[in-house]
Amino acid sequence: MNSIETLVRGRAADLGDGFTVLRVLPHAARRSVGPFVFVDHFGPTAFAPGRGMDVPPHPHIGLATVTYLFDGALVHRDSIGSVQRIEPGAVNWMVAGRGIVHSERTPDEERQRGQVLHGMQIWVALPVEREDDPPCFAHHPAATLPTIERPGARIHLLIGRLLGASSPVAMHSDTLYCAVELDADAQVSIPPEHAERAMYVVDGRVSIDGEPVEAGQLAVLAASGTVELATRRPARVMLLGGAPLGPRVVWWNFVSSRAERIERAKADWAAQRLGRIEGETEFIPLPER
Repeated sequence: MNSIETLVRGRAADLGDGFTVLRVLPHAARRSVGPFVFVDHFGPTAFAPGRGMDVPPHPHIGLATVTYLFDGALVHRDSIGSVQRIEPGAVNWMVAGRGIVHSERTPDEERQRGQVLHGMQIWVALPVEREDDPPCFAHHPAATLPTIERPGARIHLLIGRLLGASSPVAMHSDTLYCAVELDADAQVSIPPEHAERAMYVVDGRVSIDGEPVEAGQLAVLAASGTVELATRRPARVMLLGGAPLGPRVVWWNFVSSRAERIERAKADWAAQRLGRIEGETEFIPLPER
């Protein structure tokens, strides 16, 4: 596999209440790609009327998060006062910095009628000099994000730059994140514009320079060279990458270049010093390990 350096298969993780995700990163074969240190693929999950997803308040430090939806809707709330409905195609860029608390829940309307929820949750490590920045949140509707058109393919540029286009999302390091929609018999060239790149197949089956990659697999690409992404049938792929930021400690929801900073975050959350979300009283406790 000359164009594919490593092939990783996501592994199932049960988050409780019947909600299962495919955890793609970190993995024993690959801890990160560029600044991406965590990648989850959730759904599609059909929630019956009266049911939904509820992720109670929980903390983060040292990272930025993006919840990207293909189907369904969620409501994001955080300890700096943000309340934002998340819908398919939009980017909700939350920078935890020195510490933030947030929750994600099914909106009331969708909970009443039921919905299918399908999307990606990713974490991007912050540069060392930005790890303790003040937390912030920005919402970018789908209509504000560029789409690169190719025959039979649409590359939705969520974060970063690619093929002459740039996303309006403010980055802290070289970062690339795209949602790629492929029609039957489509072929698109991906240039080596970033130090590290990987493709995750959400659904369908693709080939990368002739090598097959199945749904649920992450193909980490070789360091240089344009690759040809092709498919016989419709498929959907997430393209991610950027410049690596160096080793990171990842413990629960905390990311840092320093182990002692993780220990301080543990103590801060145990003492409920990382913030509260107005109107929410429950929270996810610090795990024992």
